[in-house]
Amino acid sequence: MDNYNLGLKVSFITIAINVILSAFKIIAGIMGKSNAMLADGVHTLSDVLTTIVVIFGLKVSSKEADKEHPYGHEIYEPIFAQLLSIMLFLTGLYIGYGSIKVLISGNIKTPGVIALVAAIVSIAVKEGMYWYTVKAAKKIKSLSLEADAWHHRSDAFSSVGTFAGILGARMGLKILDPIAGVVVSIFVIKVGIELYIRATKELVDESADDETEGKIIDIAYSVAGVDSVKSLKTRIFGNKLYVDMEITVDGSINVEQGHNIAEEVHDRIEEKIKEVKHCMVHVEPTKTQD
Repeated sequence: MDNYNLGLKVSFITIAINVILSAFKIIAGIMGKSNAMLADGVHTLSDVLTTIVVIFGLKVSSKEADKEHPYGHEIYEPIFAQLLSIMLFLTGLYIGYGSIKVLISGNIKTPGVIALVAAIVSIAVKEGMYWYTVKAAKKIKSLSLEADAWHHRSDAFSSVGTFAGILGARMGLKILDPIAGVVVSIFVIKVGIELYIRATKELVDESADDETEGKIIDIAYSVAGVDSVKSLKTRIFGNKLYVDMEITVDGSINVEQGHNIAEEVHDRIEEKIKEVKHCMVHVEPTKTQD
């Protein structure tokens, strides 16, 4: 199964689960008179919208290169991830606003048992969805799908806070229910900001990490005839990587031999590091001391 179809399969499955779970939580919040659970249900409903955005992002970024986009469309991946992070941030603000409004009004009710049950179900289901989605995201190296996975985990954490708030409220501390909603909103906002920063880094031609660049250099030196790696530049392009490097070879060999060495370096790097979309190798003669 290719990356797009795998991402599509995961997204449709999570949409179906979220629709059912959201309906259950909202009903439980209304019947159980729990502001925290109602906010939690809205958070889950927002996951449906973000997953739809992920589907569009996967579709666009998986398109082949064309005349207008000769380097491909992978750069759209972090753009959609930014969109998701903004939606996550706004969801956090909405949850926090609703909970603070209840705290200020003082109109706090004791939540019912159904709200407590809904919180437990939500924790289990959303944590399972996180691991299912993040595993697929790492496999296809999709930042927007990983952002969606964190949407699921933030929902699981929000349900933990919701559970604690509802339980405390049922034990006599009614104020814990809306306080739990505020705590949850802070966590959701934090995750949204972190994902936005990560997505932005992929849009500004940031280089690969030291480990990846070290691996590229090691691969180059493993090719017979490479005297040195004179320079190395890497550029992250969505979920792909571009490599530009200069190597030196014996100045006494002919052009064809130098080209063959460069070609071997190119092939090995693209073969051993799957995220490398293109590797450009420039050859220079090794300078000898007179």
